[in-house]
Amino acid sequence: MKKLILWLPLAVFAIFIVTVAMRLGSGGQEAIVRSKMVGQKLPEFTLPAALEGRPSVKSADYARGEARVINIFASWCVPCIAEAPQLLELEQRGVPIDAIAIRDKSEDIEEFLRRWGDPYRNIGSDVASQVQFALGSSGVPETFVVDGSGTIRYQHIGDIKAEDVPEILAAYEAAK
Repeated sequence: MKKLILWLPLAVFAIFIVTVAMRLGSGGQEAIVRSKMVGQKLPEFTLPAALEGRPSVKSADYARGEARVINIFASWCVPCIAEAPQLLELEQRGVPIDAIAIRDKSEDIEEFLRRWGDPYRNIGSDVASQVQFALGSSGVPETFVVDGSGTIRYQHIGDIKAEDVPEILAAYEAAK
């Protein structure tokens, strides 16, 4: 019995190592949280403008017949920098993109847009992440396609890569 008790800490440590190795090997896919808002109307919200002299973002703007994209980003978000060229490409292809800046300061947002490009029509400030969570977003960046009646039709989790652009364009076209 004494020998068994001596081996118990080693067995617990081995179980811990196996569990960690299995989680690392899974690629993190279990951490993706899809929004239950896809297929639902946007929740009602009005955000303050993130930048002086720029329009803000409010849910009422999404029920006016025009499909639009909402990009949730932050100046401190490294993957947001990675997706900046793809957002500029979408904008150049005629996709109207609004932004919700999460837990950010105006001066930091201005610097981010100056440095990485500004594809946004409107930018709202969501300092407490209330709208982000109401949309069912679990992080930054995330992108939603909203149809002209204000219904969320598509969600892209994570940074938009070049190979994701056709899928987002197709979702936008379908939402028109």
